[in-house]
Amino acid sequence: MPEPSPTPIDDPFDLGALNAALAGSRFTDHLHFFPSIDSTNTHAMQQAESGAPDGSVYLADEQTGGRGRGAHSWTSPPGSGLYVSILLRPRIAPADILWLSLAAGLAVHDAIRTVTSLQPDLRWPNDLLFGSRKFCGILTELNAEVTRVRHAVIGIGINIHQPRFPPEISSVATSLFLETGRNWPRQELLLALLQSLDRELAALADPGAAAESIRARLEQRSSWIRGKHVLVDEGQPWTGFTAGLDARGFLQVRTTDGLRTVLSGGVREAKA
Repeated sequence: MPEPSPTPIDDPFDLGALNAALAGSRFTDHLHFFPSIDSTNTHAMQQAESGAPDGSVYLADEQTGGRGRGAHSWTSPPGSGLYVSILLRPRIAPADILWLSLAAGLAVHDAIRTVTSLQPDLRWPNDLLFGSRKFCGILTELNAEVTRVRHAVIGIGINIHQPRFPPEISSVATSLFLETGRNWPRQELLLALLQSLDRELAALADPGAAAESIRARLEQRSSWIRGKHVLVDEGQPWTGFTAGLDARGFLQVRTTDGLRTVLSGGVREAKA
């Protein structure tokens, strides 16, 4: 997504300190760092098939083939962002997997708010924005049977230090540096993210209560859940006004033809 920074920031990770700070969580002693990798999500899915444990975290300074939702690429220049994938073996039904993805978006929101005091917006299902510009994307992939999820991987990319973006995406992309004029430490953001995600995952042990909590918090923190005029691209684009989440976490949109549910595809703000 962003172009490489001409002057990478010296912002290293200290896995020993992270492990100590994460003591007692599902992520302790499961941190794996790569100076450069094709895609942390691809690697995490491969490791899942090889039996890697729940809570394994794959972190990179650079990705050469980072992926976003809908087959989009996520350019990940060295030292510029947080590129991390978390392998989970959740005890939830495949029909409830969207709540896991929505919970990940809330975990990122909490981490950003804790470290920077900023209040980003959440675009369903789990992009994070400042105004109309995106700074974080989340890609959830899974391997599931009819009745159980064998494993899931949550991939998170956060633009942190990028000072600029190519002209073709400068109107839709941003970074924490561009929003604040400060270079926020990746280690501190990663720690806050994993701590928040650990709490969200613990809550999902009770899927019904977790779903209600996630829905309520999204209503509070996202301008996209209700009353937003949106363009939905599901092959044939259509428009309407958002009307909350259904029982499975899918976005509902009220159109001139009635209430429709967004099952896939991109959601963008509709032009007036």
